[in-house]
Amino acid sequence: MSPDLDRRVFADLSYGLYIVTSRDGDQMNGQVVNTVIQVTSDPARVAVIINKKNLTHDFINRSKVFGVTVLDESTPMKFLGPFGFRSGRDIYKFSEVQFKEGVTGCPLVTEHAVSLLEAEVFDQIDLGTHTIFVGNAVNTEVLREGRPLTYQYYRDFLKGKSPPNAPTYTPSKQVDKREDKLK
Repeated sequence: MSPDLDRRVFADLSYGLYIVTSRDGDQMNGQVVNTVIQVTSDPARVAVIINKKNLTHDFINRSKVFGVTVLDESTPMKFLGPFGFRSGRDIYKFSEVQFKEGVTGCPLVTEHAVSLLEAEVFDQIDLGTHTIFVGNAVNTEVLREGRPLTYQYYRDFLKGKSPPNAPTYTPSKQVDKREDKLK
């Protein structure tokens, strides 16, 4: 059990916002995450951290591949909603989104994207509620110039919240306390 922590501290860590995708046979899924990091340069490896309750986790675990879309700062909240607050078990997230199939077969969201990458899982680490998937980058593409969407921009300017499955989820009463202190 975690000690009694002031979880507002975690909002001070810097993150980007990305769409991580995978597929399982003919099925595709993706979700918004803030945990994509480059972990080595040669070979180029990246890690993503996914909640075990999420369908994307199941797909990556089975297919051993994932795609990452680096979102542009101009990405509207309406676009993020299905990927961040809806389950692929309930809706097909790619019905109204521009995407292409990558070399691994992953769907790669191209709408509101600055760049894309695909990886094949090299290793994974069980964290209890989440899994870290470490992948060898097998394909990268810069689509256009832009400012990558950060988690801080999402919170401060788009007024976005974290869903309960996100590692950065903070109960609203702690968020309210922080906002009072900042006034």
